[in-house]
Amino acid sequence: MSDINNGVGVIDDDFNPAAAPKAREAAGARAAAWGGKGLAVGIGVSALIAAVGIVLWVMQLSGGMVQTAMRNLDSWGLYITMFMFFVGLSAGGLIISSVPKAFGIRGFGGISKVAVMSSIAATVAAIAFVVVDLGQPLRLWELFAYSNLGSPLMWDIIVLGTYLILSCVYLWAQVQNEKGKVSHTALRVISVVALVCAVLVHSVTAWIFGLQQGREMWHTALLAPWFVSSALVCGTGLVLAVCAGLSRAGYIEFGRDSQVKLAKLLAVFVLVDLYFFGCDLLTEAFPAAGGMEVVAMLTSGPLAPFFWGEIVLCAVAAVICLVPSLRTTPLLVVASVAAILAILCKRVQLLVGGFQLTNLDLAGPVTPATVTGWESGLQGAYTGMVYWPAPIEWGVALGVVALGVMIFLLGVKYLPLRPKQD
Repeated sequence: MSDINNGVGVIDDDFNPAAAPKAREAAGARAAAWGGKGLAVGIGVSALIAAVGIVLWVMQLSGGMVQTAMRNLDSWGLYITMFMFFVGLSAGGLIISSVPKAFGIRGFGGISKVAVMSSIAATVAAIAFVVVDLGQPLRLWELFAYSNLGSPLMWDIIVLGTYLILSCVYLWAQVQNEKGKVSHTALRVISVVALVCAVLVHSVTAWIFGLQQGREMWHTALLAPWFVSSALVCGTGLVLAVCAGLSRAGYIEFGRDSQVKLAKLLAVFVLVDLYFFGCDLLTEAFPAAGGMEVVAMLTSGPLAPFFWGEIVLCAVAAVICLVPSLRTTPLLVVASVAAILAILCKRVQLLVGGFQLTNLDLAGPVTPATVTGWESGLQGAYTGMVYWPAPIEWGVALGVVALGVMIFLLGVKYLPLRPKQD
């Protein structure tokens, strides 16, 4: 017995044919309702939250970065954590879309353009997090006017900007290909370039951390492949969850075969990412490498909730995706969200963990400008988490996330993201 996904449910071959037109009519009505008032409400709410985030950002600009919980000894915080996270979301979505076209294999149904649109929205959010972390927007000009091309930070800025432009070109090429204005060969070439750029974006971001020799958690050659594997986990999870939602709304068809293939891919990516994590922990814990300090910080120290949260969430995602009886659409969405949250926990461990272990015995004067918990001295400041975001950081970050959501919803509303046969 074969199944046909009509955007609302599943119709069996022995189902009454007279009911099929009614089912299609119901699906069309739901799509129109969701794409009309429902979509407008979503765009309006995300725009409002983004506006609040802009107001808080202006307050941050007027009062200075001292309003945040970042200090000299932990100079990166929530903004850079979310930057890493959203770069992963964007790269994963583009890889899922470009790999089938680049290698001439069967894809995942009509979800390719939706995946690229999610990649574009996530990339804009990632760039926005860099801007708010700079302290002043004019420093963007200084990055290019006084750029040091030998710095991995500059490599990341260049690759990220190129990546956003290429993602837009790739989406345009797919639309034009469906109209017969771009050949399949040209689209395949663009897919290969997009795939290479997606891997480069995450590799360069990893090198920014991996080349910091003074940070115990960061200085490892494993970081680049680890970043790519994490991008595949959260990017696949995002595409799976978004497409399931759009299919439920009747916007696209997301067949059972495509769901199962993405679920299997997600399970493989999760297991590979955990393998890399285990390799890194083993290296850190080996006696000749310096002992158990990093492992203890993650497993039983201040970062333990994030460590065990990642492990449990990854296990939940893997079990749901590997057990055929659990691969229902609602549970696959749960697995996708769990995988995304697991990678967010990993980003927190990586960034905060790099500052959690002191690399200098005598760090200098302890003041509110150098460390957040300065009242009890340097030793007291490191007994708990050395960094936790201030309320203004939460507000600005939420505004940037809302900006990414708004861009995606605008793309769904105004761009031809449905497959040609729709």
